[in-house]
Amino acid sequence: MKILITGIAGFIGSKLAKSFQKSGHTIIGIDDLSTGYKKNLPPNVMFYKFNVADKKKLFKLKGNFDQIFHCAGQTSVEKSFEDPLIDLNGNLISTINIINFGIKRNVKKLIFASSVTAYGHQSNKKVKEENILLPLTCYGASKVAAENYIKIFSNKLPYVILRLNNIYGHGQDMNNLKQGMISIYLSQALKKNNIEVKGSTERYRDFMYIEDVVNIWKIISRKKTIKNMTFNVGTGKKTKVKTVLSLIKNNFKGLKTYVTSPTRGDQFGNQVDISKLKKKLNYKKFINLKSGLKQFIFDERNSRVK
Repeated sequence: MKILITGIAGFIGSKLAKSFQKSGHTIIGIDDLSTGYKKNLPPNVMFYKFNVADKKKLFKLKGNFDQIFHCAGQTSVEKSFEDPLIDLNGNLISTINIINFGIKRNVKKLIFASSVTAYGHQSNKKVKEENILLPLTCYGASKVAAENYIKIFSNKLPYVILRLNNIYGHGQDMNNLKQGMISIYLSQALKKNNIEVKGSTERYRDFMYIEDVVNIWKIISRKKTIKNMTFNVGTGKKTKVKTVLSLIKNNFKGLKTYVTSPTRGDQFGNQVDISKLKKKLNYKKFINLKSGLKQFIFDERNSRVK
């Protein structure tokens, strides 16, 4: 296939690009490099530097595409409060542009990287895709709005919406301490041997290793029957912050942690129901947090030595 990936220089976009390129697909990528890095790009990929919110530049791209992987956008909850307009442009305007572009270029499927923050905090229960969306942040609100626009035009552009949980793994931006809970903790541990925890250690999340995310994306991409659907993308397992800290401590000597005030809009807990994911995709075996975290730490230490 010929695949267009927005946000290709970011964590998820670059991992998808490398994997799909190895499988023989032609990859074209867009990224404004505001948070991504050119070094993340796979070799020989056709790359264009601009913001997808810029409609004129987007429509200058020539040719048609089989699928679009829309990963571009503002990804920090904390930053979304600092400047909500960044979310409006990065997450909503860019999506509307991609929808129009996809329709005019006869794209067969749009796969959109949404977020579990769309749900907000909905008590101590596993949330299903059909749950009412009650985002607590500007970031979550922009993702919900983008989802709605995508659904409205589904008769012209088939879609798959992926509500991603807390993704982690080597390749995350370790300098960005406003996005990615595990990468934030690990970055502090590697640099300072202490970790600032913003909020209660009783908070909980569903952590998913990047390799599983890429595998799921591949299944969705190649299955023609999977369209006009929304999926929770996670392991379905609830893990408290204190458990994550304990697992990290097992890999460091003398590591210290201290708790400070929570980030504005931070959800106390995220846990999703993945019954639909298991049934439709038949994806049931996930890399557990202990193994994934150990590999993440090994890869980071190894890359620093190099």
